[in-house]
Amino acid sequence: MYRYHALGGASLAVLGSALSLVPYAAEAQTALPAVTVEAPRAATARPAARKPAVRSSARTQVRPPSANPAPAASLTAGITPSVARALLYQAPTGQTETTIDRSQFDNRPAVTVADVLRESPGISVKQGNGPRDIGISIRGSNARNGFGIRNLVIFDDGFPVTQPDGLSRSDLIDPRAYGAIDVIRGPSSALYGNYATGGALNFRTRPGGSIDGAEYGVDGGSFGYLNNYLTYGKKVGNIEGSLFASDARGDGFIGNSWYNTQTVNFLGTLQATPDDRFTVKFINNYLDTRLPVRLTLGQYYQNPFQQGTVALFNNGFNGLTTTLSADQAGLGRHDRRTIVGGRWEHDFDNTTTWRNQFVFDDRNISQPTSNTCAIGDFPSYNYMSDVTKRGEILGMDSTTFFGGWYNTLAWSSDTRFLRPGGNATLGQLQANVLGEHTNYGLRAREELKLTQSLTAVAGIGWETTTLKGLNSVYKDPVTGGPTFFTISADRQFQNTAPEFALLYRPNTEWQFRGRVATGYGTPQVGNLFVLSNGQNGNNTQLQTQKNLGYDLGFDWTPNSALKLSMTGFYEFFRNELVTQATPANAPNTSFQFNAPRSEHRGVELAADWKFYPGWRFTAAYTYLDQFYTEYTEDIRSPGAGGTLFSFNRAGNKIPGISPNELTARLGYDHMWGPRAGLGAFVEVQWKDSFYMDNANLQKAPGYELVNLNVHYKTDLLSDYFKSLNLYFEIRNVFDRTYIASANNIGNNVNAAGFQSPATTGSIYAGSPRAFIAGMKLAFK
Repeated sequence: MYRYHALGGASLAVLGSALSLVPYAAEAQTALPAVTVEAPRAATARPAARKPAVRSSARTQVRPPSANPAPAASLTAGITPSVARALLYQAPTGQTETTIDRSQFDNRPAVTVADVLRESPGISVKQGNGPRDIGISIRGSNARNGFGIRNLVIFDDGFPVTQPDGLSRSDLIDPRAYGAIDVIRGPSSALYGNYATGGALNFRTRPGGSIDGAEYGVDGGSFGYLNNYLTYGKKVGNIEGSLFASDARGDGFIGNSWYNTQTVNFLGTLQATPDDRFTVKFINNYLDTRLPVRLTLGQYYQNPFQQGTVALFNNGFNGLTTTLSADQAGLGRHDRRTIVGGRWEHDFDNTTTWRNQFVFDDRNISQPTSNTCAIGDFPSYNYMSDVTKRGEILGMDSTTFFGGWYNTLAWSSDTRFLRPGGNATLGQLQANVLGEHTNYGLRAREELKLTQSLTAVAGIGWETTTLKGLNSVYKDPVTGGPTFFTISADRQFQNTAPEFALLYRPNTEWQFRGRVATGYGTPQVGNLFVLSNGQNGNNTQLQTQKNLGYDLGFDWTPNSALKLSMTGFYEFFRNELVTQATPANAPNTSFQFNAPRSEHRGVELAADWKFYPGWRFTAAYTYLDQFYTEYTEDIRSPGAGGTLFSFNRAGNKIPGISPNELTARLGYDHMWGPRAGLGAFVEVQWKDSFYMDNANLQKAPGYELVNLNVHYKTDLLSDYFKSLNLYFEIRNVFDRTYIASANNIGNNVNAAGFQSPATTGSIYAGSPRAFIAGMKLAFK
C-alpha cells in the first residue's frame, strides 16, 4: 500500500499512535491509502502557553484520519487542523461517501473515468461529446444534461475544476494519474456551494514520495486505441512533486469519431517553514476529436453505428440546405483546458490553521458539433480562504470551520453557422453572448463529539450569485432572414444551505449515520437565451433549483474480510432544472426549464467480500425512483396558429433516470508460490431501461455487459526496475448492442391533442466487443 499525503500540504503533523486506532472512512470499498507522517518541528518552537500536541518523533506510516473517528481516539490529539480541512474533500463526517482506491483499477485498462467510477454506488455514467467527455451523475443529478457535468462539484487534489457557472468536463481526467477518488453523495451546498445538489468528487493524484521514481505505461487495443503515459515523482527534503503526462488516441468505433488528446497533471508541495506549507497545481489538456451525429431511437434500431446526417445552409446563413454526413461536414471539438492553482497554509498554533487558495481556469473551445459551431474563451478565477480550529467545547472535542470564497467567469462566445465545404467551414454569425457569472459567499461548520460514540455536525452556507448577459442575435428565429436584435439578462440569486448530521458508532463493527441537508443550483447565463424550439429567445424567468435531502445508512465491518454499506435517501426538489434536447431543426442544442416540484428517492448498496484467500467479490448497486409531483407542460401543435395543449406530468417519471444500476466483480489473485501476482476477474454491468421524454412514451432499452480481465504483477528485484504490470481485457464479451448515451427529448402534439415523442437525435451507441492489452513498468 502506497503512502499518501492528505490534502493539507507537503508535511502534516499527525499523531501516528492515536491514528492507529482510527478506522478507515465510512463506506470505503477498500482501505484508504496510508498517510505519510513527518517528524514535526520541535516542541520548543511553540510558546509554553499553548497546549502542545504529542508529536511522532519519526517518519511513520499510518492509516488516514477518518471522517468518522472511532470512540477510542481523541479528535483533538489525533488530527491536525490541516488534515481535518483536507478531509472535507475526502470523507466529510456524517456524509455518505465511497473512496475508490487505485488498487481497484490499477490492473486494468482505464480508458475513461467511467471505467473507474462504476465501482461506487450512486454513480451513473454516459458518453458525452468526445472520447473522455463522460457525463457523471450522482443520484441522477446530471442524467438530464446533454453534455459535460452539472449538479455536482469536482476537485483535483482539493483544487476546484468546476468553473463558476457549474460546468465540469471530464476530458482532462486520465484515470492513470490518480491514487484515489472520493465520491461524496447527497445535497452538499453547505460545504461546496452552488451546484452541489448531487454531491462532489475529489480526484487525488499520487504524491511524489509514494511514486519515488518513474513509471511508463502503454495501453492499446481495438479501434486504434493507444495511450502512452508517464509518471514521475520524488520527495527530497521538504520538497515533493509528481508529474503525470499522457497521449491517448483512437479511431473510434463509429465513423467520424477519431480522437487525439494530451494531458499533463502536476502536483508540488513545499514545507517552507515549520508553520507554512505551499502547494501548486497545474493541469493542461488538449483535445482534438471528430464527432458523429446523435441518432433517434428508430435510427439506432436500424443501424446503431451510423454517423447520422446534418443539414447545412448552402450560403452559411439561410435559405437552401444540403444534407451531409458528420464526416463530410467536419463535425468535432477542438478544445484546450488549462488550470493553475496555488495554496498557502499557515499554522497559527498547534490547533489553528489558516488556508488561502487561488485557481485560474481557462476553457478555450471551438466546437462544430451540429449545423453551428460554438467558439469562445472562458477564463475563470476562484479564491477561497478559511480557518480551521481544533479544540474543545464544554469538554467535548470540537472541529470548527469558517471560510469565504469568491469566483467569477467572464467571456464572449460566438455561434456561427456551418456551410458545405468540409472541415467545418464557417458561415456567418448566428449569435454572440457576452456573459459574466459571479459567486461569493460564506460557510461555517461545527463537528462536535457529544460522547465517545456519538458525533454531531452542523453547517450552513450562504451565497450570492450574479448572472449578467447580452445575447446578440443575427438571424430571425421565425423567417430565417437576416436581422439583428438583442436580449439582456441581469439576475441575482441569494441562497442559503443548512445541514445537520449525526454519526453513531457503538462498536468497531457498526456505524450508523443520519443526515438532513440542502443543495442549490442556479441557472447559467447561456440557459437564459435558449427557447424550447432551440432558437435564441428570452428564457430569463428560470429560477434556482433547490433540494432538501434525508439520508439514513449504516456500515457493517464484522471483520477484515467483509464490508457492507447501505444508504436510503429521500430528496424533495423545488424548481428542478431539467435539460431537454430541442427539435430536429436545432440538433445538439438543449434548453432548460423549471419543474415546480419533484421527488427523488433511492437505495445505495456497496459490498466487498474476501470470502476465501485470493478471492474477492465487490458490488455497487443503485436504485433510483424519481418523478414529478407538480409540473404542467404546455405544447403547441404544429403550423401557424397551432393549438396550445397543457399536460399534467405529476406522477410521471423524470426522463433520463435508470431505476436500477449494478456493477459486480468476482476476482481471484494468486498470493503465493511461482504464480504469485497472477489474477483474473469477471465483471458484470447492468443498466435498466429508462424513459427519454416527459410523457413517458419512449424508453431507452437497458443492457447487461460482461467484461473479462487477466493480469499479472511482479516485483522486479534489480538495480533499475521495481515492478511490472501486465493485463489483458475483453470488454463486452458477448458483443451486445447497447446505448451508451441517450439525452432527454421533448414531445410533439397533433391538432387533435395526441402526443408523440419528438424525432430528435439523442443517442450514441456503445462500443462493440473490444480487446485491450497494457503494461506498466516502474523504474527506481
